[in-house]
Amino acid sequence: MAQYRVGRLETEIQRYTDDILIKQIRDPRIQGVTITGVKATGDLQQATIYYSILSDKESDRKKTQEGLDHATGLIQSELGSRLRHVYHTPKIHFELDKSIEYGSKIDKIISKLKKENR
Repeated sequence: MAQYRVGRLETEIQRYTDDILIKQIRDPRIQGVTITGVKATGDLQQATIYYSILSDKESDRKKTQEGLDHATGLIQSELGSRLRHVYHTPKIHFELDKSIEYGSKIDKIISKLKKENR
């Protein structure tokens, strides 16, 4: 039963955070951010929000992380007013989702191997 609650909260946090980023935050460093997932702790006190961006540049990644860190207070405040199923709003933290980059790297390796085998 507890896992169901955690999963439901993760889904709500992802949906609300995406909505807040699109509609309320005007920081140009955050343009093009896609929320890819949320992982909450079992006690619902902390949540890590995973995001991706289209740019591969390290400078763009750093600027985006700084923008999200700057907006964390506003996002957490908005989440607090929108989340109805928890007594305390989870403390949020943003982290770059490296799974997309990893998948792209694997695809390139597979393509290279296929070309070599022809």
